[in-house]
Amino acid sequence: MTFIETRGNDGHRPTQISFSEAILSPMSSFGGLYSPETLPTLGLPFLQAHLDSDYQTLAKAVLEAFDVDIDPAVIDRAVARYNDFDDASEPVPVVKLYNDLYISELFHGPTRAFKDMALQPFGEVLSAVAETRDEHYLILAATSGDTGPAALETFKNRDHVQVACLYPDGGTSDVQRLQMVTENADNLKVIGIHGDFDDAQTALKKLLTSDSFRETLEEEAIHLSAANSVNFGRIIFQTIYHLYSYLALVRQNAITLGEKVYLNVPSGNFGNALGGYYAYKMGLPVEQIHIASNQNNVLTRFIETGCYDLRDRDVIPTISPAMDILKSSNIERILFDLFGPERTRALMQQLDSEQYYQLSDSELAEIQAIFAADYCTDAEGKQYIQQAYEQEGYLMCPHTATCLKPYETQRKDPSLMTIAYSTAEWTKFSTIIAEALSGQSYEHDVEALKAVARLSGSRISPQIDRLFELPIAQTTLIDKDDIEPTILSFLKKDDA
Repeated sequence: MTFIETRGNDGHRPTQISFSEAILSPMSSFGGLYSPETLPTLGLPFLQAHLDSDYQTLAKAVLEAFDVDIDPAVIDRAVARYNDFDDASEPVPVVKLYNDLYISELFHGPTRAFKDMALQPFGEVLSAVAETRDEHYLILAATSGDTGPAALETFKNRDHVQVACLYPDGGTSDVQRLQMVTENADNLKVIGIHGDFDDAQTALKKLLTSDSFRETLEEEAIHLSAANSVNFGRIIFQTIYHLYSYLALVRQNAITLGEKVYLNVPSGNFGNALGGYYAYKMGLPVEQIHIASNQNNVLTRFIETGCYDLRDRDVIPTISPAMDILKSSNIERILFDLFGPERTRALMQQLDSEQYYQLSDSELAEIQAIFAADYCTDAEGKQYIQQAYEQEGYLMCPHTATCLKPYETQRKDPSLMTIAYSTAEWTKFSTIIAEALSGQSYEHDVEALKAVARLSGSRISPQIDRLFELPIAQTTLIDKDDIEPTILSFLKKDDA
């Protein structure tokens, strides 16, 4: 499979590259991204063939269909990372919440969030490619709370790889912050910045496309890559759990093979939703993809009106902080797939220069044929959390709770099943859960975790419980203008 550029080619880069090249250097001409030139067909015969396949078998079959240029032994090691999940035979439990709503639980990995589903195998693949080439890489990650811990976990202590992870100070839960700042491997650097996730992501993209930064790294024989979902190595693994979740419903006799479903995805940077979109394009029977936003509802307005508008918008802190994002990188890949590189380049350049763009009526109709959206306020989210627990004894994180809004408002055919994607374990946002269930506020996660555990009879996962006993190893907190020199100082120190 070959990859091409979402904004077209600038004449200085190859017009097509391989999968391994795309994951090593994820940014393309004119500040664009890489996307598959074509997608494989995974229709009903493929689904039928894998109806009883375990997750690792299905994952290898999807990667084989993409014809990635990765050694099969590396792929075997990559998907074997799912052995570190709670249940290696079923890393993604799909559980019934209501009669027509099933929850795909993507949080049973080492950092208790859905980013493990992609980053654990992706880290294995990228590290192996770097080692085969005998090249050293700096991996940049910007996080709104979950990408960072997962990236640090998968790359820690690996040869040929160093990681610099940016997170917004005050923009994560206590648990998310502790998962990052307690990491003490020599090849990891965690950097808190005064700003929000969009500031961190903008800084990441600026560094990825900076000729001077790249040249400085080359002087140290270091190449540059990224662990965010700008990297298609993340996205390819995120298509798999959509296929698996559908097959799980067939196995549970909730649907018959070929019956359409709604996919309901809480969305920030749109990588999770993009994985669902690619699964749909490859043949998964999907009626529509429903996008759940929080009060940072740029995506909802875009899908409703065709206008992506950042003018006079600032990030609103919410109870679902991993979705506190205004500029969703992976919308670009949707635009490219539907409208081509020339139109994508024009729209994205307008967004950069004028902070908005407007789709035509016909373009909006194409978007709305696939997507619908709604947004969930903090008050509504707490009500959904309370409702799920009181009615079904189910604990859900505030990001998962946002899915309940489009589940209620966007289904045109209530007879169809909905698969909603749960992106984090409740333990990562226990102060919100405690308040939703009991009305009592807790300042710190450690108190709220114990309160929810007592109230619900649930256990605190050991990966979370031990965080509060670990020493703080990462203390860097800087202004966003100091990111580049801080990273360079980290690299030179490690090389010394």
